[in-house]
Amino acid sequence: MKRAVSISLGSTSRDKAVEINLLGETVRIERIGTNGDEAKARQMFREMDGKVDAFGVGGIDLGVHTPWKFYPLYGALKLVQDVKQTPYVDGGGLKETLEARVMQWVEQKIGDQIHPKTAFLVAGITRYGMTESFIKAGYQCVFGDLMFGLDIPIAIGSMSALKTTAKLLMPIVGRMPLSMLYPTGEKQEKVTPKYEKYYQGNTVTGGDFLYVKQHMPEDMRGKIIVTNTTTPADVEFLKQRGVKYLVTTTLSFDGRTFGTNMMEAALVAVAGKGRVLTAEELNALIDQLGFEPQLRELN
Repeated sequence: MKRAVSISLGSTSRDKAVEINLLGETVRIERIGTNGDEAKARQMFREMDGKVDAFGVGGIDLGVHTPWKFYPLYGALKLVQDVKQTPYVDGGGLKETLEARVMQWVEQKIGDQIHPKTAFLVAGITRYGMTESFIKAGYQCVFGDLMFGLDIPIAIGSMSALKTTAKLLMPIVGRMPLSMLYPTGEKQEKVTPKYEKYYQGNTVTGGDFLYVKQHMPEDMRGKIIVTNTTTPADVEFLKQRGVKYLVTTTLSFDGRTFGTNMMEAALVAVAGKGRVLTAEELNALIDQLGFEPQLRELN
């Protein structure tokens, strides 16, 4: 049996372990939160190195992949600096492959119900594959990178402005403490309604679930959420707010959709190459396994 472990800066309340079958082989996937404790996460990576088949780095990206450059997040890279044997991924590979297909799939399933074709993407830069999928599917997008990433109440209204913002700010953001960039630990459970006009003024809200949830207004009747990493409690949260459809980019196992880092680690483990997989290898595995988004009608 293969074993893939996601060590996350997120809350332990979201921990989950299941055994799944991939390509005829059993893979145990396990998500372990550290409640924002960076030292504990680094220790766990070090102690498990060489004892598992693949690591997922959860709760933070190791860096931001764009078509023109990779921007490292230096604080995140410190988490895995002692890992010498086990390959580790942050989900960036699946964001560039699996998520880059999502809105084309959604259009086939419920495209006739999505009017107007407008989307609020809470973080367009860090999920560039998803962003490009929305654009190619003909959606008019507004981006919340400054609002959710840096608490700057300015929306980004175009792809050109998003690219300019990334080129200007990512070299600086990469040096910032992780606690300033992403909700960790108990902060993941707190919801403070904010930026309501962007949630309610667009048909679809997309991006990382913890960002999507962080400022969601109470009234989301008829809206569509495109995200990942949802627990049964998260699904109930969305139902209570009136969300009509939930689309998750990763598969559901035992009522839970895992993060891209966990699922990419599972693919690395089952591939058995002892290294990170290329985009071509990931796309081939996704096709072979028949991975596709999941659609749930909630209300």
